[in-house]
Amino acid sequence: MTPEEVGEFVESLPQVKRKGTAALPAWYVNDRLVARLLDPTTLLIRVPLGKRDSLLATYPTSFGVPPRFEAHHKVEAYLDRAEPTAIRTAVELAWDMQRS
Repeated sequence: MTPEEVGEFVESLPQVKRKGTAALPAWYVNDRLVARLLDPTTLLIRVPLGKRDSLLATYPTSFGVPPRFEAHHKVEAYLDRAEPTAIRTAVELAWDMQRS
């Protein structure tokens, strides 16, 4: 997926607001982070810790968890190689977690 495609998808979800900059947008629900573009090919997504391992196992080439994020509800999605279904699944998990 491209950053533009990610933006279109995330912004299609109810109550999502875009913040950040034009080059590095971020998307929030109720002022809680859903996803943020770190660079043109890396998207940071908040996901429930209880679902992160299954997400990584199901889509091993789409996501990673750098050491600095191991204790956090976050994954990095690699847009240049991620399956679009993987990105949408992770974003929906984040959106659902943040709107509750």
